[in-house]
Amino acid sequence: MKNLDKRTALQDKLRRQVLKKGINLLSPHTTFLSKDTSYGKNITIEPFVVIGEKVKIGNNVIIKSFSYIEKTTIENNISIGPYSRLRPGTKIKTGSKVGNFVEIKNSIMKPNSKVNHLAYIGDTSVGEKSNIGAGTITCNFDGKNKNKTKIGNKVFIGSNSSLVAPLTIGNNSTVGAGSVITKNVSNNSLSLTRSNQIEKKNYKKKKK
Repeated sequence: MKNLDKRTALQDKLRRQVLKKGINLLSPHTTFLSKDTSYGKNITIEPFVVIGEKVKIGNNVIIKSFSYIEKTTIENNISIGPYSRLRPGTKIKTGSKVGNFVEIKNSIMKPNSKVNHLAYIGDTSVGEKSNIGAGTITCNFDGKNKNKTKIGNKVFIGSNSSLVAPLTIGNNSTVGAGSVITKNVSNNSLSLTRSNQIEKKNYKKKKK
């Protein structure tokens, strides 16, 4: 009980300190902070956000509800969440966006890139002005090793794609939705893996 009281007192202290710095906590009592966080200016933190240790937050940043962040650097003019998880080794560069239900681990998102929803990005470099579609995952673990994915600049990854590392996707390239990409993709290319659609006319369902 004493330990709980100490943790509660520490959180109250950290919240007061952050508010004095001008950080906009929309619901201070639901926000959990760490004492080693570095804050810039014009930061808004929505309710039910957890900021773990070794986090750096730049200027003009909004962290939306139910996001969890640890050992991450967030630069300027960035939107995070809601429901984002940023794990150790993550760097989000200026002008990028991380949306809802996105998990990023040990990766860098270079300036003005987007991963808007429902994605896992692990051990990956995402180039500038690239867009990662919904449902995309980087398949970085082969059961023994963590492998790396390199995504170039101005790349468009279609929804529901699996990128099997180790893998490099060149600049200005497109990956078609629903693809499983296992080989490197050249610059200025379209790559996709997709079975042909089959349609049976006037199909009758089997009766039970």
